[in-house]
Amino acid sequence: MKRHLFVVALILGWAGSSLSLYAHAQQLSVNSAQSLQQALDSANPADHLLLEPGLYRGNFRIDKALTLTGQPGVILDGGGVHSTLTLNAADIRIEQLQINNWGDSLTDLDAGIFVTKQARGVVIQRNRFQGITTGIWVDATPNVQILNNQIEGDLNTRSQDRGNGIHLFNVGGALVKDNEVWHTRDGIYIDTSNGNELNGNYLHDLRYGVHYMYSYTNKVINNHTRNTRTGYALMQSKYLTVSNNRSEDDQNYGMLINFITHSTIDANRITGVQTGRNPHLLNNAGQIKGAEGKALFIYNSVFNRITNNQFNDSDLGIHMTAGSEDNVISGNSFIRNKEQVKYVSNRKQEWSEAGRGNYWSDYLGWDMNDDGIGDTFYEPNDGIDKLLWKYPAVKVLLNSPAVEILRWVQRQFPVLKSPGVVDSAPLMHTPFSPADPLNTQSQPSPATLSVSLMPEVLSQR
Repeated sequence: MKRHLFVVALILGWAGSSLSLYAHAQQLSVNSAQSLQQALDSANPADHLLLEPGLYRGNFRIDKALTLTGQPGVILDGGGVHSTLTLNAADIRIEQLQINNWGDSLTDLDAGIFVTKQARGVVIQRNRFQGITTGIWVDATPNVQILNNQIEGDLNTRSQDRGNGIHLFNVGGALVKDNEVWHTRDGIYIDTSNGNELNGNYLHDLRYGVHYMYSYTNKVINNHTRNTRTGYALMQSKYLTVSNNRSEDDQNYGMLINFITHSTIDANRITGVQTGRNPHLLNNAGQIKGAEGKALFIYNSVFNRITNNQFNDSDLGIHMTAGSEDNVISGNSFIRNKEQVKYVSNRKQEWSEAGRGNYWSDYLGWDMNDDGIGDTFYEPNDGIDKLLWKYPAVKVLLNSPAVEILRWVQRQFPVLKSPGVVDSAPLMHTPFSPADPLNTQSQPSPATLSVSLMPEVLSQR
């Protein structure tokens, strides 16, 4: 009983001290003629520092729970070295700042804002970043919120020498929502991080929009990628929920799932994955070297549910290889892709579940009982397709009598048919409504800064 009373007393004491701390918090005004670092050091925990318009040069560090807010026209300039702002205490809030010109060393982890392990629970919101390396780097810090920021990289720097827009390493409980990232290397990079959520971010003109490595139990929902080399690069991860995302006009892959297991890929729309779309990513030949234009590429990934997605107007709808088996693929729509499916394996794949398959825009079957399910199966590839994959030069004979005879022989003698994808219950109509917001062709940036940034601010690094 005494032990319980002691614990209650400790909790009440902590709560009382916290309330007392916030009761004495002050709002302090700081101008650019003052030393910002001195103001940060002399402030009391829970104080709110309001920066007046002006240029603040230096590399600043916050070691206590403060709120730092900028009025319109505030610029923090890192002078081209180190990180512009380092957060090193819990419960810091950073709001409405223009952060420019931090260091360019990827080795030293230079960033616009660097969040250390001690800075749990920080909130970074409604800021604008412009620099060469990583915009926001979160280093093994739990429960961070990164909201409504804009992060721009530098097109004058090679893609591989830029940092990522938002970089999460060994992070848990993070919410990354409604940010816009462009011209960095990757939009959002997540490494060895579990239990995080990416929601409503707009990621465009990048190498990868979202890049996952070795991360479990994460959510990727309502995001939009455009004009990237790969919209969603999901690699070596488990238990992901990837739903209601968009990939538009990405060039290599709309979505790549590589060594992904026990994950749900649901209600995403991937459209227009074709080579040669984005002038910022092109080589001298007019397209990304080796780009493949695949809406979905599945490599060595098993035990996933791939349902209710739309893949349309791409060079290739879905390419599956390297032992990618035992996945549920049902309720998807494959519309106007130049090639619907490419499957490389020696095992038959049934792409329907519980009597419900997928919609195929080139399906020529019929539905006599009007139940919405085709009466004949759909088989996107045959032995001739595999021959063309192996020997591309054979395409010159594609419409020749010889090829038509080979296809007729396959139909007459099924024993000669090689294993492939079969949809035994193809849908007669796409599940997507024309009024579905997933079918819109453009989407404005979700980032909504409440701070009005001066034109001259936006032009600086």
